[in-house]
Amino acid sequence: MIQVLLITRSVAKIPFKKEMAIVFGVISILISLPFFAIVALADPSTLVDSALKLYDGPVSTNNTYTFGYCTFWAAKRREEVGKPIPNNWGDAHTWDDGARAAGYLVDHTPVPYAVMETDAGDLGHVAFVESVSPDGTWKISQMNAPGWDVKTERTYTAADAQRFNFIH
Repeated sequence: MIQVLLITRSVAKIPFKKEMAIVFGVISILISLPFFAIVALADPSTLVDSALKLYDGPVSTNNTYTFGYCTFWAAKRREEVGKPIPNNWGDAHTWDDGARAAGYLVDHTPVPYAVMETDAGDLGHVAFVESVSPDGTWKISQMNAPGWDVKTERTYTAADAQRFNFIH
């Protein structure tokens, strides 16, 4: 490499300092390329969306569902409101079956503190019903819908309730 630089310097007659500046500039660009590739592929709204943040609240010692997933969140919220559920209902898509077997009411009526359940997707999804308004709209809190360990809230219309099971 030194011979190549010496030959290049003698042929092109570029000052050594300028030559080194060019070399370091090229190296800097090559090192920064992965960073720029990640930024270019990322959805900018997820990088700055303050509504999406990792859960940093207390963890229950009674809740054995895997932290960061929807089942953890629904079980945690039920425990917080004094209505704990068993820790053996498995993945979200089996919660309605486990609830029926354990004697819980399962229907299509959202009420505060119920668990919303759906079998959609590979493992289903569960969420916690936070409130129901007089007009029939209902609000849930959930975890792992947009991403692992991310807690979000969502409001549904009264008509949406028929698409879900509710565990009371």
